[in-house]
Amino acid sequence: MNLSIHTTVLPHDDPDASVAFYRDVLGFEVRSDFGQGQMRWITVGPQGQPDTCLLLAPPAADPGVTDDERRTIVEMMAKGTYGWILLATPDLDATFERLQAGNAEVIQEPMEQPYGVRDCAFRDPAGNQIRIQELS
Repeated sequence: MNLSIHTTVLPHDDPDASVAFYRDVLGFEVRSDFGQGQMRWITVGPQGQPDTCLLLAPPAADPGVTDDERRTIVEMMAKGTYGWILLATPDLDATFERLQAGNAEVIQEPMEQPYGVRDCAFRDPAGNQIRIQELS
């Protein structure tokens, strides 16, 4: 069996703000943008890595989600406890400086973790946590 991780999903609550963050601050390319208004499904990904995608999707758009579940998801997004992704870079300090200069909300400055990783963390406009670890 030969499997790869192709796409992962994070929710958005403001598609224009999310596109601006992932394109202009993180430097990802926008690959598709379907839908209209708040109901847009947008794929973005790192330049030069066409096989890796991040789908930015409206939260709880699935018709099987109840109103209570939808409300819980929106509350968790507002607290920043719903979605997160782990990225990696060979130069954590330069990446941190670029994101900070782009006014990304800093959660944690670069630091050595007790489990042997050096990383930092930001929030995207929807409250999703973006952790970035340094490749050794």
